[in-house]
Amino acid sequence: MEEHDVATIDLGSNSFHMVIARYQGNHLRIVDRIKQRVRLAEGLNEQQQLDQDAMARGLSCLALFAERLRGFPASRVRVAATFTLREAANADDFLIQARQRLGFPIDIISGNEEARLIYQGVAHTQDIRGRVLVIDIGGGSTELVIGQGFDCKLVSSHSMGSVSFTQRYFADGNLSERQFQQAADAAQYLLAPKLGAYLDLGWERVLGCSGTIKTLLEMCSAVTGESCIDLPALLHIRTQLINAGHIDRVSISGLGEDRKPLIAAGLSILLGLFQCLNLARMDFSDGALREGLLYSAFGRFEHHSVQTHTLQALSRQYAVDTRQAERVHDTALALFEPLRDSWQLDGEAADLLAGAARLHEVGLHINFTGIHRHSAYILRHSDLPGFTLEQQKILAALVRFHRKALKLSELEPLDTLPEIQLWRLVRLLRLAVALHRHRQNHALPPLVLELGGQDALRLRLPADWCEHNPLLMTTLQREQDYQAKIGWKLELIKV
Repeated sequence: MEEHDVATIDLGSNSFHMVIARYQGNHLRIVDRIKQRVRLAEGLNEQQQLDQDAMARGLSCLALFAERLRGFPASRVRVAATFTLREAANADDFLIQARQRLGFPIDIISGNEEARLIYQGVAHTQDIRGRVLVIDIGGGSTELVIGQGFDCKLVSSHSMGSVSFTQRYFADGNLSERQFQQAADAAQYLLAPKLGAYLDLGWERVLGCSGTIKTLLEMCSAVTGESCIDLPALLHIRTQLINAGHIDRVSISGLGEDRKPLIAAGLSILLGLFQCLNLARMDFSDGALREGLLYSAFGRFEHHSVQTHTLQALSRQYAVDTRQAERVHDTALALFEPLRDSWQLDGEAADLLAGAARLHEVGLHINFTGIHRHSAYILRHSDLPGFTLEQQKILAALVRFHRKALKLSELEPLDTLPEIQLWRLVRLLRLAVALHRHRQNHALPPLVLELGGQDALRLRLPADWCEHNPLLMTTLQREQDYQAKIGWKLELIKV
């Protein structure tokens, strides 16, 4: 493997895709692609349980990817799971096996985050000028984004995809006008809550991406001779499918056997979108989610830090006291550094601790009494661009336990971060919050935090400072009691 090879994997509802790229100067050049159709969404039943056959197909594909990625360090591989694994009630059963088979962490991303990454994939691989509407029809969901340059202006994700709509409207293989109309109406119904926002913002060009839209492009081109999708061509293809009567009798130029079972659903969704968005034509982009992952994770030129922007925006939205947040932030990271190696905490842990410190009081906007619970709810359920669903859970857990009694049974299960690591970060955040009880810019004295046996913490404080700050000492002693009740030892040593 070349020193600068990096890889991204998109675990989609219909196909798993892997892209490998190499740095060439300051740019990423794609050197390999592997795609396997696993039909993961076909295994999702009405109870949102993923069946064993679908899991087996996915795991078999990941074994192939693992062979190609042999020798890659974890820092050079990013894996994202989308709709089906967001929805599956037993996703953890698959993810545990998938991580073992693949050998790398897997992040489940939200629908809106998927939409943003899709747009980044398009923006980095196309000549983007003016305001652009991007549409991606996947196996389980459809993402729409209006963007300009590298900035997303409006994003949304909708539970309609070529696999899920095939199961719902075309499961018997029949192709009737009624079935097409029902599917197109359903697509318009699902977009309706966001339709006004899209029409009000507007766009100058429309780009589609994904395998479904690529197939429809090839079919339209066979009809018109043009390298674009337009409404008359889509309606012509719809008529051809209805005339065939059943998917097994369909034979249309540009439609391969592998895409045939899903094409009616994909066409219905796109027709629904064309009609309600008043679209006349659409061009195609090869760039999509996997390229967006690639440039977001490994691009050397960052147009802005998405996570930093998200934290700042949420802080402004909920009128967080930024001076207090920065005090807690600086102290939390100062306490973190001497324990980083002993506690085996990495840079991502530091970033999450920093984010939680900056937003631990976001729930004060509701009221003070339950601030820790309110803050946790906001961070868990808000749209946080740049953060995976797992990172959101970690941020929510950190702020949930930043004060009051430590009710550890209320922790939501985490997929990637061991609980012991989370609790270590919680202890550091709680100390930082306690040390700034005064909410003033008075400098703290030199603090020494040491690690004792069995994860005991020793905080050394100047004796004269302790005498002149009885409120802070009372706060620290109360924190000592909170931690002692669940078996965590915190020693306060006056020196």
